[in-house]
Amino acid sequence: MKFTDGFWRVRDGVRIAYATEVRDVRLESKRFTAHAAVQRVTRRGDTLNAPLISVDCFSPAEGVIGVRLTHHSGKRRTGPEFTLGGDKGGAGEVRTEGSVTELTSGPLSLRLDTSAPFTLSFLDADGRELTRAGAKGAAFATTDQGEHHMVGKLALGVGEQVYGLGERFTPFVKNGQVVDMWQADGGTSSEQAYKNIPFYLSSRGYGVFVNHPGKVSFEVGSESVGQVQFSVEDQSLEYYVVAGPAPKDVLTRYTALTGRPALPPAWSFGLWLTTSFTTSYDEATVMSFVDGMAERGIPLSVFHFDCFWMREYQWCDFQWDPDVFPDPTGMLARLKAKGLRISAWINPYIAQKSPLFEEAAELGHLVRRADGDVWQWDLWQAGMGLVDFTSPEACAWFQSKLRPLLDQGVDCFKTDFGERVPTDVVWHDGSDPERMHNYYTELYNKTVFELLEKERGRGEAVLFARSATAGGQQYPVHWGGDCWSSFEAMAESLRGGLSLSLSGFGFWSHDIGGFEGTPDASVFKRWLAFGLLSSHSRLHGSSSYRVPWEFGDEAVDVARRFTLLKHRLMPYLYGVAVEAHRTGVPSMRPMLLEFPGDPACRPLDRQYMLGADLLVAPVFSEDGEVEVYLPEGAWTQLLTGETVTGPAWRTERHGYESLPLYVREGAVLPLAADGRRPDGDWLDGITLLVHPTGEDGYERTVTVPDQSGVAGATFRVRREGDTLHVTAQGAEGGVKPFTVRVMGGPSATGTGEVTVHLA
Repeated sequence: MKFTDGFWRVRDGVRIAYATEVRDVRLESKRFTAHAAVQRVTRRGDTLNAPLISVDCFSPAEGVIGVRLTHHSGKRRTGPEFTLGGDKGGAGEVRTEGSVTELTSGPLSLRLDTSAPFTLSFLDADGRELTRAGAKGAAFATTDQGEHHMVGKLALGVGEQVYGLGERFTPFVKNGQVVDMWQADGGTSSEQAYKNIPFYLSSRGYGVFVNHPGKVSFEVGSESVGQVQFSVEDQSLEYYVVAGPAPKDVLTRYTALTGRPALPPAWSFGLWLTTSFTTSYDEATVMSFVDGMAERGIPLSVFHFDCFWMREYQWCDFQWDPDVFPDPTGMLARLKAKGLRISAWINPYIAQKSPLFEEAAELGHLVRRADGDVWQWDLWQAGMGLVDFTSPEACAWFQSKLRPLLDQGVDCFKTDFGERVPTDVVWHDGSDPERMHNYYTELYNKTVFELLEKERGRGEAVLFARSATAGGQQYPVHWGGDCWSSFEAMAESLRGGLSLSLSGFGFWSHDIGGFEGTPDASVFKRWLAFGLLSSHSRLHGSSSYRVPWEFGDEAVDVARRFTLLKHRLMPYLYGVAVEAHRTGVPSMRPMLLEFPGDPACRPLDRQYMLGADLLVAPVFSEDGEVEVYLPEGAWTQLLTGETVTGPAWRTERHGYESLPLYVREGAVLPLAADGRRPDGDWLDGITLLVHPTGEDGYERTVTVPDQSGVAGATFRVRREGDTLHVTAQGAEGGVKPFTVRVMGGPSATGTGEVTVHLA
C-alpha cells in the first residue's frame, strides 16, 4: 500500500508517524527493546501527547533476527499465527558499548546507535551492511477511513535485486512491483497469486520474512525506489531478517523456521495422466487412455480423476457418480493391477445438494456468519459452504469422509482451491477473518496430508495442491494453477515456479500443455519436455484431453523419450529430493541459487538448474530457437555429447525431441538402468555418468538414496592423472555391479571399485 504522494508529500487522508529517535533501551541477555519517539524531543513537554513505537529485537534461531514494531500493544491477538520453529529461549547475544547496542546471532548482527537518528543496521559476519531500517524505516500510518497500518522499510543497495514472495507470474525480479499477499483464484496471467508467501530473497545474500498470515502489502522499490516497504493493517508488525551468505543458506535457515518439505514417494515423480476437467469420461475412457499409453510405450505412474468423478452439483460428497462409475472399487483394482497409483480431486467446499451439507451444518463444521447462519454462495458450486478447519472436530469429520476413498484404493488427493475464503464470517476458534483468508489453505492441506501420512505411512503421502502460504512447503506437491495453452503461459508458469522455489518450496509442477484451451501440437510437444524435466509431471487440461496421440505421432515419441529419460534420472532426482527435504534447497533452482556470484544469472527466468548438476532451458517457440546462458566452466549436452565452455550465451535450435540440457563440469550423474518406472531398483545396473574436471585431484562423492531417502550406496570418484578411481560402499556393505562412463569417453564396469583410464 502506498502512503506517500511522491518524495515530499503524504497522500491526502493519510497521517504517518515515523520512529525518529530512541528514548531508551531495555536490555536482556538475548534481546532488547527500544522505545522510539516519533518526533525530536528537545524538552520535557515534547514527550506529552505524542506516541512511541516499541521496537523489540530478538533472535528465534541462529542467523535469524526478528524485529517487532508495535504502536498500541493492547490489541487482542485472535490468530491465526504461523507455526515457527527455533529456540524459544532466544539464539542471540546482546552487548553494549557506549551508545551502541548490538544483537548478534551467528553470522548476522543488528546494530542500534541511540546517539544517532533511529536506524537499525543489519550486518553480516564481516561487518558489511546487508540492509537497514533507516529514516522512515519504522512507522505507523492512519487514514481518514479509520485504518491503522504498521509500516517497515528496508534499504535496497545499488543493483540489489529482490525475488520470491510466492508463486508470482509477474516479472521474476520483483523490483518496481507492488505485491499484495492475498490469496486469489486468478490464473497465471495476472498479478494475483494462489500461493502468497510473505518472504523475499535478496541478491545481497539475505532474506526477509514478514510474520503476518493476513494481507501484507509490499512495495518493492515501487513507492520509495531505494527501499522495500511492507505494511499490515494492524497495531504491530513483525519481520525477520535471515542471513546467508549464499542464497541456499538463506533458504536453509528460512525453512528451518517455517518448515521443511516432506519427502514425496518415488512413484510420484513419474508421469501423471488425468481425465481432464469438463471432458466426457467413464471407465471405458479411462482404460482406453491407460492402455493407449502402454501400447505406445509411454510409462504411466499415476492416474488422476478430476472433479466429475463425483455427481454434478454435489462437490464435495466424496461419492463416485454411479451413472458413470458403477463399480469404482473394481475399477480402481483394475487400474492398480496395471501398476498405477490413483489420485482423486477434492476441494474444501460442500455444495448444498451434497448430502454432507446438512450433516456438516448440523454438526457445526461449516463456517458461519456473525448471525449464526451458514455462510453460502453460488460461485463454483450452488449454495456451497466452507469446511471450518479451525475446528479439530471438523478436521476429523473431513478426514472421515476421505478415509473410505483410501480404503477403495485412492493413493493421494489433488487438494484444489482454498483461495476463495470470505472475510465476513466467524470462525470456530475465533480467528481473525482477515488473517484466516490466506491461512486457510495451511489448515486444509495439513488436514489432508496428515490423513495420508497416518493411513499410508510417512514417506508415502503426497498432495497435488494449488494454494499455499508460508509453511505450506511441508505438504508437497504444489502445481501452478490454471494457465492458458500457449508458449506465453508456459513461460508464465516457469516464472511462477521459480519464484515459488525462492520462497522455500522444494517441489513444484504444472499442467503440461496448459489448462485452458487446447494447445497446438508445437506447444504441447515443447511443454512435454519442460514438464518431464520438472520435479513432478502431470498431463492435464480443462475442456480437452491431454493424451499425447491427440497431438500426433511425434508427440507420442516426445512423451516416451522424456518419460524414459526422467525415469533413468531418478537416482539423481531422488537424491535432489532428499536434499530439498533435509535442507530446504529446492529441486528446481533458479540460476542465481547455484551461481550467486555471476551477475548474468540473477535475472534469468527461462532456464533453471534441476538439482546442482543439470541445466534445463525449455524451448518457448515453434521453430525451436532458444537462448541459453552457460556460466563459467565446461558444460556437456546430455542428449548430444557436445561440450561448451562458459561463460557463454548461446542461441540454439532444437527439434521437438531435444532442448538445452547441460551437465555441469564436475558432476557425477547416477542413471538407472530401467527406464520403465520411477521407483525401480536404482542400484541394479546403475551407471555413473562422470563429467570430471581436468584437474588432477578432482574428487566427488555421490550418494544414491533408497526409496525411503536413506543412503542406498555411496560412490567416491577421484582423479589421479589420467585415471578415474571409483569406489562404492553399500548401506549394508556390498553393492551390485555398476558402470562408470565418462561423458564423451570410455567406460568400465565392476563391483566395489572401478578404474577408468581417460587417455
